[in-house]
Formats: sequence, C-alpha cells, structure tokens
Amino acid sequence: MTNRNYSFWLFLTPVLLGLSLVVVIPFVYGLVYSFTNWNGLTATEFLGFKNYIDLFKDEEFRAAMWFTIQFSVVAVILLNFMGLGLALLVTRKLKSSNFLRTIFFMPNLIGGLILGFIWQFIFISVFDDIGTALGIEALSGWLSTKNTGFWGLVILTCWQMAGYIMIIYIAYLQNIPKELIEAAEIDGANSWQRLRHITFPLVAPAFTISMFLTLSTSFKIYDQNLSLTNGGPFNSTQMVAMEIVKTAFNENNMAYAQAKGIIFFVIVAAIAITQVYYNKKREVEM
Repeated sequence: MTNRNYSFWLFLTPVLLGLSLVVVIPFVYGLVYSFTNWNGLTATEFLGFKNYIDLFKDEEFRAAMWFTIQFSVVAVILLNFMGLGLALLVTRKLKSSNFLRTIFFMPNLIGGLILGFIWQFIFISVFDDIGTALGIEALSGWLSTKNTGFWGLVILTCWQMAGYIMIIYIAYLQNIPKELIEAAEIDGANSWQRLRHITFPLVAPAFTISMFLTLSTSFKIYDQNLSLTNGGPFNSTQMVAMEIVKTAFNENNMAYAQAKGIIFFVIVAAIAITQVYYNKKREVEM
C-alpha cells in the first residue's frame, strides 16, 4: 500500500468511525432489539416477528403512514416546482438577484420548531382576524381539521425548504453554456422551447438530487409536525416520525417503536432508491 493510500484511509478513518458509532452500530442494535420486549433498559424475552406482525395491524400506524405518503407526494411536487421557479427567477439579469437569493434561502436557517410556532400563530390568529374582517369563514379555524392541518404542514415545509432546493437548481442553471441559449434564440426558439429542450435536459441531475432530498426530508419530518399541529385534531395529522416517538416515549414501548422504525426505514429507502434509479434513467433518455 502506497503512502497515498495510507493518507487516504487516515483522513477517512474519523468519518468512518463517527458513521459507525452514530449510525451503523445503533441501527444493528435497534434491529436486534426489535425482535425482543426491550423496554429501553433491558430485553428479557425474544418475541420473534411479533412486533412486526402487530404493527401491520396497528390502525394508528397505518393512518400515520398514509398521511405521511400523501404529504410527501404533495410536498415533493411543490418544492421542486417552487425551487426551480425561484432559481429561474434569480438567475435572470436582475440587480436584486443576490438580495432575492438571500431572502428566499433565509427560512431554511430557522429551526423547524420555531417555524412551527410562528406559522401556528399565523394560521390561528392572523388567518382568523383576516377571515373575520373580510367575512371569509374558510380562514377561521385553521389547523382545527385534518384538511387545513395537512395544507398548513405543506405550506410550512415549502416556505422553509424552497430556498434550499433553489440553491441546487441555481448551481446547474449557471453551468448551462450561454452559447446554447444564444444559438437557440438565433434559431427562433421561444422561451418555453428553450426551457423544454435545453434547460430541462441539462438540469436533469438537479431533479434527481432535489427529489431525493425533498422525498427523504418530507418522510422524516417531526419537529414541524410537533410544533404546528402536534398530530391533532385526534391524531389525524400525525406523521410516522411522531407516531414512532409517541410509541417509544409516551407508551414506553421501545421494542415495538423500534420495529416501526425499521419498517419505516425500509419503506423510505425503497422509495428513495427507486426514485433515484428512475431519474438516472430519465437523465440518459433526456
């Protein structure tokens, strides 16, 4: 082994060590404990697949999973649409483009809990005052139903993450050769044709990255869900992450919660890998 290889592994060792201690080893232990009656301290009995069989019969878990899937589909579509739209806006020759980039990105720097409480105040107090003043009943009682709670979570997530996704699209938009755009303009291509036949194919890798990030993040949301709706009303807006935490710490059923976490990991991993594979295939076709 050459000195270069030694240096490579020397610098990589702290990262691998940290990854093992924080991710790999806890995951393996969690997988083992999910087959027992672990209560957070000790495991006295091996239960086999009982926890996994029970969770498929758990209506609350299934409802949380279905709500999370619905939320993720809507959030992924809107986030990528908004992120690309903002990126196209700020990459134009505008004097305020740098200022706009900063403004659009700033919500991503605010913690999810704080954002949840801010938007809770907006949805409950501000919307109610506006609805009362304008006589619009639909604005009153936000977050008091499953439907408004769902869209409240979508609005919060899009407002927080759109600027982050925008940065990814900007990186690819700025790498598009200007000569291609100028040649298309000379050939008489309009704005939509340039966007469809030049911009979209060249930013295809950005779609893959952004969809992976938005998909994984949407499925794993917890703090925004906690501070905005706390799963209410009657657990109708409870997402999977919150349901698992509730099972572990409110019901003190650690092994059962761990089994839910393993199944949740498998589902998210399968969806994410499928999405990346499909998008990579599309990149080649485009």
